[in-house]
Amino acid sequence: MKSKTRDIQRYTAGERVNHWVVAISFVLLALSGLAFFHPSFFFMTNLFGGGPWTRILHPYMGLVMTVGFVLMFFRFWQLNIIRKNDVEWLKNVPALVNGEHEKMPPVDKYNGGQKALFWMLVLCMAGLLVTGVLMWRAWWNLPVNVVRAAALLHALSAFGLIGLIIAHIYAAIWTKGTIRAMTRGTVTRAWARFHHPLWYRRMTGDSSDMDKQARPKHGA
Repeated sequence: MKSKTRDIQRYTAGERVNHWVVAISFVLLALSGLAFFHPSFFFMTNLFGGGPWTRILHPYMGLVMTVGFVLMFFRFWQLNIIRKNDVEWLKNVPALVNGEHEKMPPVDKYNGGQKALFWMLVLCMAGLLVTGVLMWRAWWNLPVNVVRAAALLHALSAFGLIGLIIAHIYAAIWTKGTIRAMTRGTVTRAWARFHHPLWYRRMTGDSSDMDKQARPKHGA
């Protein structure tokens, strides 16, 4: 068993680099994509050297994000399989919002909300990839109606992805102690015991009754 005072590693250096490559690519793609979505956002093309350069760079940045996300998918998909306790967790989300943590079923490395988010991100990324390829006229010219339909679905997938990422960031900020997992790679033992008790027990071998211990408001 590890030392009682030692933090627990949640993500390796490679996993954190992978995450930040995807995150940075997402920000650049969101800015460049919005620049073409509406004229009032066109000024953002100046961040990429003007309109022509933004149009050239956007799909290549999309490939970078796609490759990074595919790597993340193969790293984490098995940990995000939705199981019975995850369904129960999702049913009890109102209790979590009200601070009634004792009503939440114990979870492993990821809870039901995180797993649902993961699979919705997969769907949005798949939509962006397929429609983006269909729209990439630098390599082929498809019938205009196909391109128009792809552009519409691309925009819907993009807005879906933006909404999901906003929710992801909000949850990370709201749950104190979470962000350090992707900056330092570790979390405190108290955080792990409070938010992910099954994962905590698996990582530490501590099988004591966690419910009898004091639980901080957000696991800080």
